[in-house]
Amino acid sequence: MPLDQLPEPVAEAPGAEDPRAGSGAPAGGAGAPPPLPSRAPGAAPAPLQRPHFRDGRVLLVDYDPKWPYLYQREADRIRDALGGAALAVEHVGSTSVPGLAAKPCVDVLLAVADPADEDAYVPQLEAAGYVLRHREPDFHEHRLLNGPDVNVNLHVFAAGCPEIERMLLFRDRLRADGADRDLYLRTKRALAERTWREVQDYADAKSEVVEEILARARAAAKPA
Repeated sequence: MPLDQLPEPVAEAPGAEDPRAGSGAPAGGAGAPPPLPSRAPGAAPAPLQRPHFRDGRVLLVDYDPKWPYLYQREADRIRDALGGAALAVEHVGSTSVPGLAAKPCVDVLLAVADPADEDAYVPQLEAAGYVLRHREPDFHEHRLLNGPDVNVNLHVFAAGCPEIERMLLFRDRLRADGADRDLYLRTKRALAERTWREVQDYADAKSEVVEEILARARAAAKPA
């Protein structure tokens, strides 16, 4: 399923620096699916937390200028771990758009040759502190991992996957077009005022606006 409709488990290492410090964001949460076991020898998966979903409410915080730096730290960690196997690393999601409020979780896109070939990248990422949380074989072989010491969702797709084009097109449209960025922000804030059974329901409710923005982005990208 698309990024805006993905489950959002978040791992936090005990005692790690929290990028939400000073934002007033509550910690904790419940309802996350049980984690997949880590394949690192002797390693136990970090506990799942969802600080951006509590008591049926989705937490949005104002744009934090630390987010690009947190992304860059993770991108460097991923490239150091994988070397040439990391075919592309990109900052995606709302934290990648300056000025846009977001859930306090940095989304990172990783392109590899074949996400289903976990032996080619998962052990290296686990050695760097990541934990494999979610597999979607029916959705472009998507894999989701959580980062070791800040709230990071690492989305793994195959290079050339159409979902990568979709995610980057949406990000770039929001970065470049103030009207669509404001529309998306208004939509997010209005939906965040409501109570939801699951984060997925909140994500589904954004889909119409997301597709509307993507349609304008595709139209603008067509040659005149």
